[in-house]
Amino acid sequence: MRTLCASTLIGEFFVIGFAGLVAMKDPDLAGSTVWTVSGIAMFACLALCGVVTRPGGIALGWALQIALIVSGFVVPTMFFMGAVFAALWWASVHYGRKIDEAKARFAAQADPTTPDAA
Repeated sequence: MRTLCASTLIGEFFVIGFAGLVAMKDPDLAGSTVWTVSGIAMFACLALCGVVTRPGGIALGWALQIALIVSGFVVPTMFFMGAVFAALWWASVHYGRKIDEAKARFAAQADPTTPDAA
């Protein structure tokens, strides 16, 4: 699960950076504000890569997905990109868990000393 979720978060890292560049063209937004918010969101993506398997990591990932969708009020394309990454996040979590379970079953079958292998 960690690999799939981290891959999604790294993709989001780049999308947030590009959205920051687009938001810079809005004359109503200060450049420092845009890059502070974008920088915090980008840092959150990288930090979540390390804690995604810990308790609360998945929930923090969902909070980031919601924030990405809400950023569509500043950069309208982010409504679409946020929805795409939310779907990717769901798939990463869902299929990542299935892969982890399959790996655990395979490891139990390969090790005859494990009580579950019988």
